[in-house]
Amino acid sequence: MQIGDLMNTSGVAFGTSGARGLATAMTDRVCYAYTAGFLGYLRASGLLAPAAEIGLGGDLRPSTSGILAACARAARDLGCRPRYLGRIPSPAVAAWGMTRGAPSLMVTGSHIPDDRNGIKFNLPTGEILKRDEEGIREQPLRVPEDLFDAAGAFVEDQSAALPREDSGAYRDYLTRYLSFFPAGSLGGLRVGVYEHSSVARGVFVDLLEGLGAQVTRLGFSEVFVPVDTEAIRPEDVTLARDWTASGRFDALVSADGDGDRPLVGDETGEWLRGDIAGVLCARQLGARGVVTPVSSNTAVERSGWFEAVLRTRIGSPFVIEGMQDLVGRGMDPVVGYEANGGFLLATDIEQEGRILPALPTRDAVVVALAILRAAVEQGKPVSALSADLPRRFTRSDRLKDFPTEIARARLAEIHRGEPARDRAATQAVFGAAFGPVADLDVTDGLRITFASGEIAHLRPSGNAPELRAYTEADSPERAEEMNRICMEILAGWRA
Repeated sequence: MQIGDLMNTSGVAFGTSGARGLATAMTDRVCYAYTAGFLGYLRASGLLAPAAEIGLGGDLRPSTSGILAACARAARDLGCRPRYLGRIPSPAVAAWGMTRGAPSLMVTGSHIPDDRNGIKFNLPTGEILKRDEEGIREQPLRVPEDLFDAAGAFVEDQSAALPREDSGAYRDYLTRYLSFFPAGSLGGLRVGVYEHSSVARGVFVDLLEGLGAQVTRLGFSEVFVPVDTEAIRPEDVTLARDWTASGRFDALVSADGDGDRPLVGDETGEWLRGDIAGVLCARQLGARGVVTPVSSNTAVERSGWFEAVLRTRIGSPFVIEGMQDLVGRGMDPVVGYEANGGFLLATDIEQEGRILPALPTRDAVVVALAILRAAVEQGKPVSALSADLPRRFTRSDRLKDFPTEIARARLAEIHRGEPARDRAATQAVFGAAFGPVADLDVTDGLRITFASGEIAHLRPSGNAPELRAYTEADSPERAEEMNRICMEILAGWRA
């Protein structure tokens, strides 16, 4: 058997976001096997030295501890030395590995509910890409069956498998930003940190206070909260507006569960959309080339702020490949971002003699700090930073527990690769609500541009049983209305 077979038999899917599934399906045996497959691929590719160190980090889900122990045992059994980096953000784990030329993995389900979890794998050079995913799938299944019982649990207690925590990666991550942004550069700002259950909550407090901001901790939770920065929960909208109603805050900051996707709120409690936050961050960092998925707001092109904008399929591996393309053409500096706000650096950023090293994986911290720094430098409230952008507004939402195969079949009924027929089919489903169809783009899912210039983009999630809808219009009200209409149409596809 191969790792690819495990995907079909275990119920734990594997892709470029790593392995993800229900926590009950992520047994010790399954997590051991996926980790062994990853390390086996590295060894076969010449990327794993004998007795290599492997960095391990995790988020704050209740199932994370057991998965970490299974991963650590697999690493040891393959002759590696696991180093436990603690409950720290995914980008901090990846940065630790890239700095040392060591593989790393992060146990996290990101924004999905806590009945699920996952393992995200990083090469010594960064995230796994599509070619690495295929190579891992082809690895033989290496599982000593005597380690596990019939239910896939370890026969013996593995509580000692995970080494003592090494806080060096956390300190390095703080230093990364404290040495780039000038000392005291956020002095005078009053910032609320929405902590919930994000593993980035301590990082935000330490960095903001380290740069001079006045910090108030908000919304701490012992229970895992599935904050999705692309489909912000109504309760998080209400919380932000209630917190800022008194005028106590200049901004709010937060992140998803593993700290790679940001939430930045302005002084009125309005959360910035991730693809607008990405544009503002790219401008503040002085990017020349920008890479972003096809689902992101078109204001990035219309702004005229960047020499090159490259669109890709949705997913950080595609953004990374796009960034590599621009760097290969001699572009520098090059950055990337996703609609969820996760920000990637393909090249070093240099400002006033200070260098922020490249980090080609999603990061939340850089977005928050760059936007707050821009507000201070420009003497503007956060709400005014996007005023120079063309007025294009996006909304997104999702239908949970929507089987991927049904979503793909429904989209295939509309788009079959026959232009005239496909446009007519799309018109029949969406024309009454949005008017004539002007263009169809199937780079990733189905992106429909209407004659009005409005956009609706439909796409099954790549890592969860969800169907997402992204909408774009000239006003926030219209984008929200379009999204609501899309949700109503898509809800009828369940039957």
